[in-house]
Amino acid sequence: MSAAERKLAELGLSLPEVAAPLASYVPAVRTGAYVHTAGQLPLVDGKLGVTGKVGAEVTPEEAKELARICALNALAAVKSVVGDLDRIARVVKVVGFVASASDFTGQPGVVNGASELLGEVLGDKGIHARSAVGVAVLPLDAPVEVEIQVEIAD
Repeated sequence: MSAAERKLAELGLSLPEVAAPLASYVPAVRTGAYVHTAGQLPLVDGKLGVTGKVGAEVTPEEAKELARICALNALAAVKSVVGDLDRIARVVKVVGFVASASDFTGQPGVVNGASELLGEVLGDKGIHARSAVGVAVLPLDAPVEVEIQVEIAD
């Protein structure tokens, strides 16, 4: 078990199976020293537990927890390409999409759920640049979607 997976276990978490793509793409791609994940939804056992817009049907607190699940799914996608999360040299960028009610402006706080999980699991390697974007709708009416880019050490 990698140090990152031991840290997940200490947090009461484990890596899920990689979520099956919803369309014509792969969950993650390695190019050179970098792995780019596809956008990861907050799927648990292949299902969305919550749907709707943040600031309407979904509270910001619920959405922040969903962003954590997205980040966990993204780590699973990275592992599927590189085999061991301890090969992550650093998280370079996180992009979070938040399906938002028209008056909701708290996207950064929602995406903090993903950023904080990456920091808890990877320590300083989890510090990253980030975008938090409000959108009208996401696939399957998901409230949140997160993609990550990581540098891999060889």
